[in-house]
Amino acid sequence: MSEQARVVAVTGATGFVGRHVVRALLGRGLEVRCLVRDREKAAGLVPAPGSEAEGEGTVRWVLGSVSDREAMADLAGGADAFVHSIGIRREFRPEVTFAKAHPGATRAALEAAGNAGARRFVHVSALGTRPDANTGYHRSKYEAETLVRGSGLDWTILRPSIIHGPDGEFMQMVKGWVLGRSAPWFFIPYFARVDVEPGFPPQPPRLESAEVQPVSVGDVAECVARCLERRESVGEVYALTGPERYDWPTMLRTVRDAMPMTDRSKRVLPIPGRLGEMKAKAAEAIGMGAALPFGPSEPVMAIEDSVAATTKAEAHLGMEFEDFAESLERYASEI
Repeated sequence: MSEQARVVAVTGATGFVGRHVVRALLGRGLEVRCLVRDREKAAGLVPAPGSEAEGEGTVRWVLGSVSDREAMADLAGGADAFVHSIGIRREFRPEVTFAKAHPGATRAALEAAGNAGARRFVHVSALGTRPDANTGYHRSKYEAETLVRGSGLDWTILRPSIIHGPDGEFMQMVKGWVLGRSAPWFFIPYFARVDVEPGFPPQPPRLESAEVQPVSVGDVAECVARCLERRESVGEVYALTGPERYDWPTMLRTVRDAMPMTDRSKRVLPIPGRLGEMKAKAAEAIGMGAALPFGPSEPVMAIEDSVAATTKAEAHLGMEFEDFAESLERYASEI
């Protein structure tokens, strides 16, 4: 680890990605500052101060939120580097919005890092982020990236595809479907594109799956740590994906078949993505949005391909990304 990064501040430390980042940094002997909103929630998710094994780094909790300037100043004070991993998949307006969680939180993190003299900044974004995206999620992520690029800090941006791991929200959601504990109970759903072929006589529309390259949370955390070690990562944007492409039915069947005591005959069936979007918008309009397990952006994102080459991450960071099926086989019993 370079001498510029011995103390690292981490936002989103109790989140899925953040807690794995914390462990990856501690394993390298660093001092890690964790922004923690709730001590009870943090217990068991991130190592507590004084609980590290011999030879590992040290951890300090800073109680507060990203909107708390005093807490952010405490978090960044004396830090050499800053890892920003806060993000949400859906909104619960008016309190929880993409604008607050993405550009808003990023602005606060950049301000704290800059004021404290923490030159190094690693930002966890998302694959598919672009200014003309079809969803507020990706547009707000791009706005956050724009702030990072213009910050004057030594930044790196990571764009992972779907991130998987036994303790992640995605795997827990699929587990609920596989075991019949969550709606729709009797089948495993995915959102699909509606493909209409021109011609006469008219043909019935086909439901077509997007392609994804799920990446393990361990690989994402390892990339964060390696970015802090390697100067060539400064000013770079890295796509992070697994090595294999899957359509949604194949990926979901792979999860279904890997889990112990599961019904391998349970079918994987498509739902039109635009129908899901309309349903979510209608539910929000009547104040029932929280009753659905998804918001308007998620069905739209699910019908877009989430694939990319990882050539640059492999060359600059020396990464070898783990295949989804192999990784899943290793941790399926822990989901």
